[in-house]
Amino acid sequence: MREILPIAGSRDTTRLALSMLSRQRLTMTFAVITMIAQGLCLFTGPWVLGHLIDDIRAGRNTAWNSAAIIAVATVLGAILESIVTLLVARVTEPALAQVREDVIETALRLPTSRVERAGQGDLLSRVGDDIALVSKAVSQVIPALVYSVVNIVFGAAGIFLVDWRLGLAGLIAVPFYVIALRWYLPKSAPFYTRERVAQGERSEALLSGIYGAGTLRAFRLNALHIDRINDRSAEAMDISIERFRLVGRFFGRINRAEFVGMAMLLTYGFVLARDDLITVGGVTAAALYFHKMFTPLGTLVFQFDAAQSAGASLARIAGVILMPHELGKSQETTPDKTLTIDGITHHYDSNDVLHRVSLTLLPGERVALVGQTGAGKSTLAAIAAGILSPSSGQVRLGNLDIENLDPVTLRKDVVLLSQDVHVFAGTLAEDLRMVQPQASDNELRQALGAVGARWFYALADGLDTIVGEGAYSLTSLQAQHLALARLILADPAIAILDEATAEAGSTGAGELESAALAATAGRTALIVAHRLTQAQSADRVIVLDDGRIIEHGTHDQLVAAGGRYADLWQAWSTN
Repeated sequence: MREILPIAGSRDTTRLALSMLSRQRLTMTFAVITMIAQGLCLFTGPWVLGHLIDDIRAGRNTAWNSAAIIAVATVLGAILESIVTLLVARVTEPALAQVREDVIETALRLPTSRVERAGQGDLLSRVGDDIALVSKAVSQVIPALVYSVVNIVFGAAGIFLVDWRLGLAGLIAVPFYVIALRWYLPKSAPFYTRERVAQGERSEALLSGIYGAGTLRAFRLNALHIDRINDRSAEAMDISIERFRLVGRFFGRINRAEFVGMAMLLTYGFVLARDDLITVGGVTAAALYFHKMFTPLGTLVFQFDAAQSAGASLARIAGVILMPHELGKSQETTPDKTLTIDGITHHYDSNDVLHRVSLTLLPGERVALVGQTGAGKSTLAAIAAGILSPSSGQVRLGNLDIENLDPVTLRKDVVLLSQDVHVFAGTLAEDLRMVQPQASDNELRQALGAVGARWFYALADGLDTIVGEGAYSLTSLQAQHLALARLILADPAIAILDEATAEAGSTGAGELESAALAATAGRTALIVAHRLTQAQSADRVIVLDDGRIIEHGTHDQLVAAGGRYADLWQAWSTN
């Protein structure tokens, strides 16, 4: 059963956002001051126009002076608006960058089992779609919101400065705005959360179809899975359409509020002007101020709608960032690099995979794990590496329980290398330096040479060759060479290889086994053997069956014993 990653509540999400923004307090102060100056420029136009009307009625010619003042205020307001946008970006962009780093860091620390329970689509939609939505809000929505708020505040202040009675008349529109918002907000907020979850489900369906394309074709399940994708896409689409219908009805209520406010202001302004309690220019200025708020109010509402969507995404991101993780764990190290697996039991849901497995790997010892598919080899390897937490039992590095060690500290001593090797986009040198940023070019070449990556010498650009998607494409054998070279550069005390040579195929298997031997030379190695020749060269062989150790010893001892390993070796040798 799927168990999606947590979604933070509004309080936690707000607290996270404020903590990020508070790091730029000085810039925020300058931004507020600039907003006030911009508001004064926006305030100038209607005020001057109102006085111009009164001057014309009185026979005074002040048109050129008024035009000059309005022109200067308009230009200055535009400049200040640009400065406000820049200052807001200076506040929000570093905060967004920090959010990106935090969510990626937390995602990389999540246990594999937790990601599997949530589904890859859930996590990828958060670090992909949700981050993109929040990024768009930061770069587009927030500046628009700031500009709208400034216009509304100074527009309302202008009406009251013209005449407080006109200000009160305009305030009659406020209850209509409040009623519209009270109708809309409770209905809209759940839509955004449902929409983001539905988009995560759609991503999960798409990814499972891409990764499992071969299986789907083999069992002729293409049409069934396409139907599943269509169902998930239709669900996300239906929620979006329903939300847009709700937005349309909301804007109708906003237009009604605008109509009521302007009608009341003009009607009462007419009465006041008729009784000479206010000038025609004053009523005109007040009407212009009120009309000037229409677009900002519409923008505020429209961008608020986008902000709600971004808020739902930020809540999903915050849900990942605020997940309990191991940052507070011990960074203690030990000179004793003995790896002890003590009474490990593990199960997925109700399926037992390992049953009280105990094993000790002495420093420098090379141990091979063999057994049929489903015996629990990969699970044991992941637990030994600290990637997966066991249901019960303990894994110790020296006298330290690895569950209590900070993962960054643990990775300096224990590295897991699987058959799923990723080639990162960039130069070959950048790809290798991910594990050792300070490595020199000569050290990179030595690592590639040690694992027998002879293909490297044929590259015209050498270490500057661009690899990864859309660039120089490495074969499976070359990608494994790259991974083993990274292992040498990382230089851990313990290397765990989970079928790390399986992707090479039969033609490159011997070459890659030699490369694995070179990469693990001088360090403790636990090898989930894809080929029994790997077990033959090991110091000790552990045979797993149904999650239990049923045999252990050297290759020669187990062959002579005539047990399960001997049967496996016989079958292997005759093929």
